[in-house]
Amino acid sequence: MDFTPTEEQASARDLAGEIFGDLSTPERLAAAGTGSDAELWKALCAAGLPGAVEDVGLLGLVLLLEEQGRVTAQVPFAASCVYGLLAVAAHGTDEQRERLLPGLRDGTAVATGAFPARGGVVVAAEGEPGGVAVAAKGTLTGEVPWVPWLRDATEVLVAVREPEPPGGHSLWRVRVADAETEPVELTAPWAAGRLVLDGAPAERLGGQGAYDDVLASARTAFAGLQAGVCAGSLARAVAHTNEREQFGRPLAAKQGVQLRAADAHMDTEAIRVTAYEAAWRRDTGLAYGTHALTAAWWASEAGKRVVHAGQHLHGGMGADLDHPVHRYFLWGRQLDAYLGCGGEVLAEMGDLIARDAREEKA
Repeated sequence: MDFTPTEEQASARDLAGEIFGDLSTPERLAAAGTGSDAELWKALCAAGLPGAVEDVGLLGLVLLLEEQGRVTAQVPFAASCVYGLLAVAAHGTDEQRERLLPGLRDGTAVATGAFPARGGVVVAAEGEPGGVAVAAKGTLTGEVPWVPWLRDATEVLVAVREPEPPGGHSLWRVRVADAETEPVELTAPWAAGRLVLDGAPAERLGGQGAYDDVLASARTAFAGLQAGVCAGSLARAVAHTNEREQFGRPLAAKQGVQLRAADAHMDTEAIRVTAYEAAWRRDTGLAYGTHALTAAWWASEAGKRVVHAGQHLHGGMGADLDHPVHRYFLWGRQLDAYLGCGGEVLAEMGDLIARDAREEKA
C-alpha cells in the first residue's frame, strides 16, 4: 500500500485547502446559517476542483474532503462528487456520461443521494416491459424523509430496494425539478430536504453491483470528511488549551488535557488511514467493501469521541452554541450516523464476511 499523494492529488489538495481556508471563515459560516455558501461553491467550480476528482480518484477526493472538513465548509462537494460525478463515470452508459458529466464537472449540475443508512428506499417503481429491475427508464413513487444537500441539488440518486435478489438495490437518477421537496433541518447545516416522489420520471444508473460500489465510495468519502472535521476540532482545542491559563499555567501543561488530546489525535489518524486504504483499494481496482465499512466504523465511533473531546477541552466555552468549536461537534455527530452508525456498519461487516466465507466454501 502506498498512500503518498500523486503530484496531481497534492496540487488539488493544496488548492482546495487555500480556497476553503480563505472563504470558509467562522464569520461567513455564521452568516450562511443552515444554507450553503454559493460564493464558495462558485470558487471551487471556477478552480475546476469538482471535475478534477475524475483524475485524482477517490483517494484524491478524500484528500479534498479533509480540507473541507477542517473548516466545516457548507457546500455540497462530497455529495455531488460521490453520487454524481464518480457514480456516473463508473456506472453510466456512454450516452449518460456524455450527457451528464459536463454539468457535474463544472458545477452547473449538483447531485446528491437518497441513501438511507439501512435498507434503501422502499418505493413503488414501474418500468418499461421487462420489469423495473432491468428497465432503463421508469417512474418512482415514495418518500425519503431527509436527503442531504437536496436544497442545492439539481438531481438526486435514489437507492431503490429490489425484491430480487433479496436485499438487492438498484440506482435511479431523478431530476429534482420532477419531484416535490421540502426543507428539513438536520443536526449539521447540510441544506437538507424531504424528497417526495409521485410518479417521478427516473432513469436507471448501472446494473448489479452499482449500489454497493456507490455506497462504499460514499462511506469512504464521508469518512475522509470526518477526518477533516476531527482534525479541525482538535486543532482548535490545542490552540485554546495553549492560550488559556489556569493558576498561571496553560491548560495544555496539565497531564489530563494532554492525554485527552493525544487520544483524540490517535482516533483522528485511525479515521484518516482507514479512509485512505479503502479509497486506494478502490482506485487500484481491488475489493474494498469491508475496508469501506472499516473506515465508516472508525468515522462513527472515533469521530464522536474526538468532537466530544474538542468541546470538553474548551471547558465552558464548548457549551456556547455560537462558538466555532460547536459547529465541529454538530458535523461530527451528523457524520457519526450518516450511512450507518458504528453498530450498524459492524453488523453489516459481519454479514459480508460470513457471506464471503460461504462463497469460498462453495
